[in-house]
Amino acid sequence: MMRMIPFRKSRPTVAVIRLSGVIAQTRNGLSDAALAPVIEKAFRKGKPAAVALSISSPGGSPVQSSLIAARIRRLGQDHSVPVVAFVEDVAASGGYWLACAADEIHADESSVVGSIGVISASFGFDQLLERHGVKRRVHTSGASKSFMDPFLPENPEDVRRLKALQEPIHRAFIDYVKARRGTRLTQDQPLFGGEIFVGRQAQEAGLIDGIAHLVPAMRQRFGEKVRFRRYGPKRGLLSMFGAHLAEGVAQQAAERAAYARFGL
Repeated sequence: MMRMIPFRKSRPTVAVIRLSGVIAQTRNGLSDAALAPVIEKAFRKGKPAAVALSISSPGGSPVQSSLIAARIRRLGQDHSVPVVAFVEDVAASGGYWLACAADEIHADESSVVGSIGVISASFGFDQLLERHGVKRRVHTSGASKSFMDPFLPENPEDVRRLKALQEPIHRAFIDYVKARRGTRLTQDQPLFGGEIFVGRQAQEAGLIDGIAHLVPAMRQRFGEKVRFRRYGPKRGLLSMFGAHLAEGVAQQAAERAAYARFGL
C-alpha cells in the first residue's frame, strides 16, 4: 500500500550480490551459468540505485571469471546502474577479475587483493609407480594426447607448451585490469607478476579505491534509510540433505587449498 501513495519518495535500494568461493563449474563453485539468474535479477528488480558486489574468492577458472565479469559490466551499462565491489577476505586472481567488473573497489584493512597471474598445478606419480612395481599402459592416437601426464616423468617440451598456453590468458587478465583500472594503477611497483597486496597496500598500488565496508559505505552514499536486497546462488535440495557427500568433501578440500595459498 505504501507504494500507491502519490508523491511519496521511495527509499533507495542497493542490490547486493554475494560472490563467495572458488570460481569453477562445480556444484558449489561460482560459474556464469549458476550466477546468471542471480545477477540478472539483481539489476532488473526494483530499479536499484547501485549494485554492490560482496566478494570473497581466491580465484579459479579464467573463462568463468571473464564471463561473470562481462555479464556484470553489460547489465551495469544497459541499466545505467553503478557497480561497487567490496572485498571481504580475499579477491585474488579470478576473484580480483570479478572485482574489476565494478566501477569502484573497496576492501578491509586486512583483505588480500591481487595475484594477477595464471597458475597450473598438478602432481608427479611416475616414481611412486616405479617404486611399487606398477606399470601403466597408455596408447594414444596423436602425439599430444598424453600432454602433462602426471604418471610420466616431466617433459620439458610439455612445460614449454604449457607456459605458451598460459601466456595469452595472463595477457588477457592484464589487459582487462588495465582497461578497468586505467590511470588509477601505480607505475612504481610490479603489479602483474602474481604479487598480492593487503588493504592499504592495494590502495596505494591502485588496485582498490579505498578502505570501506559495504553497509556503512552505502548508507553514507544513499542515506541511512537505504534498503539492501541480497542475492546469491541457492543450494539445491539434494545438497541441503547431504547428497553427493564424497564430491562435496573433495570440492571443500580443493577450496580450502585455494584459500590456504593466501594464509586464510
